[in-house]
Amino acid sequence: MEACQSLCMSLRNYSYCRYCLKAEKEIKTLVMLNKTEPNKGHTELQRMGIGLVITVMAMISAGIVEIYRLKHKESVSNSSSLSIFWQVPQYMMIGASEVFMYVGQLEFFNSHAPTGLKSFASALCMASISLGNYVSSLLVSIVMKISTREDFPGWIPGNLSKGHLDRFYFLLAGLIAADFVVYLVCAKWYKYIKSEASFSESMVGEEV
Repeated sequence: MEACQSLCMSLRNYSYCRYCLKAEKEIKTLVMLNKTEPNKGHTELQRMGIGLVITVMAMISAGIVEIYRLKHKESVSNSSSLSIFWQVPQYMMIGASEVFMYVGQLEFFNSHAPTGLKSFASALCMASISLGNYVSSLLVSIVMKISTREDFPGWIPGNLSKGHLDRFYFLLAGLIAADFVVYLVCAKWYKYIKSEASFSESMVGEEV
């Protein structure tokens, strides 16, 4: 069952990325029709930076929604009267950040790696994403160990109405913001090289 859910999530993310890339190509085409010079759009590094910024906004939005959810908590059932649709903006921002971040990473590795190392670079990109998932699990364990006390079940207990998931969201926003600062420094040092056909162009080309 869990494997099927993971497969469905992967297919959903892949379809969402392809749809957004197709939409981006159409927008670029409309813009180019009104300009004398060709529009190259955002670079790979700019896309990854935009993805990080949107992720910070999504975490802040999730934290604010969680604060209001706890305020609307019913004392008897521990459920909240806040509508679930308040979570829609943060999920939309997370989806947009994945499009900018993951596609930007793959395009960066595909277009800037040496010809003989393109496959290895793409595999390294996916490996870094997998490593990030393990680090996320480790972060949750560390936060729970530090925040749990005798009179408090921690930030992320089994019953979220008794915890402070909002603090965890704000912690993630702070960590991602710090990562964005480091990213800006590294991106400023990087010097672009002449690249071949980009990953996004190859994906969109398959649609034609």
